[in-house]
Amino acid sequence: MLDLLKPGGIIMFPLLLCSVLALAIIIERFWTLRVSRLAPKSLVQDLWGWIKKKELSARKLKELKEAAPLGRVLAAGLANAKHGREIMKESIAEEASHVVHEMERFLTALGTIAVITPLLGLLGTVIGMIKVFAQLQLEGAGNAAALAGGISEALITTAAGMTVAIPALIFHRYFLRRVDEIVVDMEQESLRLVEVVHGDREASSVSEKTVGEKIP
Repeated sequence: MLDLLKPGGIIMFPLLLCSVLALAIIIERFWTLRVSRLAPKSLVQDLWGWIKKKELSARKLKELKEAAPLGRVLAAGLANAKHGREIMKESIAEEASHVVHEMERFLTALGTIAVITPLLGLLGTVIGMIKVFAQLQLEGAGNAAALAGGISEALITTAAGMTVAIPALIFHRYFLRRVDEIVVDMEQESLRLVEVVHGDREASSVSEKTVGEKIP
């Protein structure tokens, strides 16, 4: 590792830090953005069963809220169902905004890493070439080792920057897509809940449809 860091110069250290941060964010988001954690099928099935059997109580509502982020969204709507359709929708939307914010946590940082690491690599390239031209000016073209060192620094930082940026960008796009898919399914489930609570749809007609079926 030090053999690669030393020729690359000081720019290699922020690049190494960015790579560690990107890896940590990717692992954390993979663990966090699981459907089984955010919107488990069993939770939705239990909710429709409670509504169908008219067993929805304050205790059940608390269990729903504590079970998963989707449960928080649905519980917020159910807690305000008696105030009318619009208030129920507003309560769901307000809680959903908090859930979406949590799902998008650290994604801005991952996107920033994908943007700045090529620039850091380019900065290392510029610094390396400045050293090369300064060496040429002082010693001429006779010192091949010094020239090779400057060119090596320039090339290593560029390669390191791209190596960090490419996977960071790929996973940033992937996680954004993942969040969008989960949010769409949460919205559909919330809409079904509003329709059932206000008598526009029977609970039995949606009890078999659960969030997460479209998400691998």
